[in-house]
Amino acid sequence: MKKNNQYLKSPDLLPIAHGDRKIGTLGFSMMWVGMAVVLAAFAIGGAGVQTMPLTWVLLASFIGCLIIGFLITVIADIGIEHGISFPIYLRAPFGTFGTHLPSVLRGVVASIWFGINSYFGAAAINGILNIMTGFDNWFICFFVFVALQVINTSIGIKAVEQFANLAAPTIILISIWMYYTLTDQASAADKNVWTWIENPVSGVALFAPFLTVVLGNMGYWSTLCADISSLSRFIKAPKYERNWIKRNKGALVGSVVALPLTQTFIVAIGGVAYIAVGNYDPIVALQESAGGIILGVLLVMIVFAQWSTNTTANLVPAATVFSNVGGPKVPFYVGVIFAGIIGMVTQPWNLFNTLMPFLLISGGVLSAIVGILYTDYYLIRKRRVNVVELYESNGQYSYHFGVNWAGLIAWSIGGVASVVFSEYSFILGFLLSAVSYYVLAKYWWFKKYKQAELEDPSDEKYLGITVGRDWIIESEDEINSQTGA
Repeated sequence: MKKNNQYLKSPDLLPIAHGDRKIGTLGFSMMWVGMAVVLAAFAIGGAGVQTMPLTWVLLASFIGCLIIGFLITVIADIGIEHGISFPIYLRAPFGTFGTHLPSVLRGVVASIWFGINSYFGAAAINGILNIMTGFDNWFICFFVFVALQVINTSIGIKAVEQFANLAAPTIILISIWMYYTLTDQASAADKNVWTWIENPVSGVALFAPFLTVVLGNMGYWSTLCADISSLSRFIKAPKYERNWIKRNKGALVGSVVALPLTQTFIVAIGGVAYIAVGNYDPIVALQESAGGIILGVLLVMIVFAQWSTNTTANLVPAATVFSNVGGPKVPFYVGVIFAGIIGMVTQPWNLFNTLMPFLLISGGVLSAIVGILYTDYYLIRKRRVNVVELYESNGQYSYHFGVNWAGLIAWSIGGVASVVFSEYSFILGFLLSAVSYYVLAKYWWFKKYKQAELEDPSDEKYLGITVGRDWIIESEDEINSQTGA
């Protein structure tokens, strides 16, 4: 049993104390500026203007980002309140063993995204070197770029924030330059970017592409929405604050202000790029609109954009998941390396052409996890969590051989529905899993497996920083040394 308990107590996944949280409101917002410059946003904009005016594309994008941004903040409270990461809290609705199934899926998806973004960053590096030296080998650039990102992320969360602070203003500059340059290029071709449509639709037919843009934006960030607590546990928050908005201000400003504004602007650039040069790939668009040293500088900024997104949104969450699966023998930096390897072997250079279907399906499956997290944390436990038991192999979250079947069944229901009806992926995945989990857990599973925080709903016992508590988890070695065993 001691060995099993140690397995659940990986040092990198223990609760983060209030005094050890280093990311402020501005820092997290800068992270979002960096993260929101993603290839998915360019692709969503380019695909959207093929059937809708740019104005409608931007409205749909803003709505999608606003909704997912608010949901991200809602789930972020898990990390802010209790200082615990995504795979650790997932032990409550899925079990100490069952947590590995949904969390590994998230880790693999994050690793794939890491590979996709690294590929385009490497293409930009290759372009820079080609301009400067005539060198032309994108695969070597890809390998080196992956290695640099892995090293940066392995150093720790503060290094990630510091890099985001450097990358964010750079990214803003390139975005503004691209918008005005591409708009001028479109005007020169007698195309008004605000009225041009390749294959216009109207009336009721407009609803389908509009919804696709909304869900496309939500689908990409459903990955981070599920495991935002792996990041939010490092966000500064006041102790003894019962007002939800004040307690979550750090996450709220970044997720519902910085994210929607930045990503909607990037979607606009993707749309304008498609109108101007017939391609929403930012590297192709840059090569069409600039040359020489200007192109080199702009490509450097593209590298910064992909690097900033990858470290925060992909490598940190994936490494946290893999560290949880491997236990103490797989520290955080080893998890980062695993993520880097997966990102390479999945051949991201072959995945970009299927980006929108991938967004909708993966987003729907992960939204089912978000629905379960929301229901378990807010509707059933009312934010009270017996955190100490999350690290016990034979505790209240061990359930049936380590599995909470209410969670797995609910996830299956929402996940399958989101795949079958992918055009409504996020909505179906979230709602069906949330409702089914509530019914199964409240009226079946937790009748059989009693939960301390439900039997005795005490704020003083089961809340975190709201009551001024830092959760302290002792290892088996510490317990033995105290008892003289």
